[in-house]
Amino acid sequence: MHSSPIDLRSDTVTRPTPEMRKAIANAEVGDEVLGDDPTVRRLEEKFAALLGKPAACFVPTGTMANQTAIRAHTEPGDEIICSEGAHIIHYETGAPAALSGVMIRTIPGPKGLFDVQDVAPLIRQDAYHFPHSRLVMMENTHNRGGGTVWPLAQVQRVAQEARRHGLKLHLDGARLWNAHVATGVAMKDYAAPFDTISCCFSKGLGAPVGSAVAGDATAIMRVQRFKKMFGGMTRQVGILAAAALYAMENHIARLAEDHANAKKLAEMIANIPGLSIALGPVETNILYFDIAQDVPLTAQELSDRLKSMNVLMLATGPRRIRCVTHLDVHASMIPAAAQAIERCVTGRTAGRTHAGV
Repeated sequence: MHSSPIDLRSDTVTRPTPEMRKAIANAEVGDEVLGDDPTVRRLEEKFAALLGKPAACFVPTGTMANQTAIRAHTEPGDEIICSEGAHIIHYETGAPAALSGVMIRTIPGPKGLFDVQDVAPLIRQDAYHFPHSRLVMMENTHNRGGGTVWPLAQVQRVAQEARRHGLKLHLDGARLWNAHVATGVAMKDYAAPFDTISCCFSKGLGAPVGSAVAGDATAIMRVQRFKKMFGGMTRQVGILAAAALYAMENHIARLAEDHANAKKLAEMIANIPGLSIALGPVETNILYFDIAQDVPLTAQELSDRLKSMNVLMLATGPRRIRCVTHLDVHASMIPAAAQAIERCVTGRTAGRTHAGV
């Protein structure tokens, strides 16, 4: 077993590389609130260009990116349409209600994708009895869907239907980089149908902090306003923007390694008796697996046993575990992680499945 932990809990656990630390140390800085941090400005310009939008705003977190975008597009009493598994519902502490006063109308589906026939019936008639349908949100890749990638044609269909009814569109693209690498679809092509797009630098790209929102000048001016209102304006934040810039310039293409490692881990787990891959096939760097009912081990118990073996994973349900590959998970760690899982589940010291790996 590896002496350092094999940390598969999330791609948020990545640490800055030595080269990224140099970029941080050498960053040119200014006062962001006064608009004169040159590294922040460079990052925003480069990010906007990558997504084919006129403007962008650097924010501390993915939650703030989504919430400033929601507030920019809505007024209290409006309604958002999104997947029932959306990050904004499960992992942002009720912020749409608390910060924007909006309702959320959800679309069921285990992988987080939906289509025109799912959205159309949920768009409210424009009458004073009802909340106003104002915003459709998509998440690409979809976290709780197992890193699912939205097909571009499906994005375009849903967007066209939303536009037909006068709705705005926001993309939670925290892991849009992964969708781009998995499909070869350009970031700007995925971004084109949306009014705003948020992306995260601190997941697979390995920066310590930061997300950004791109859109037109009017939308981003409102995002900036609510960033200030929500407490996200900082001062010499160019030291963090420098890390995000380095990540964007150097760490996108290598996400293919994370995808390959996730697929290899999924293959190995699928061959362990009593386990099955959930929400497959694995498309990017996120995989979930389920423990069969006849295995006398809950997900939390398995997670605890693995932790004692220096392998870290997250139990996300009574019998479901999530694994995420990233910058700090190397190919050599994958067989070791799979062998630890097999040892915990079956009691065997090594699986013949893994021979030759």
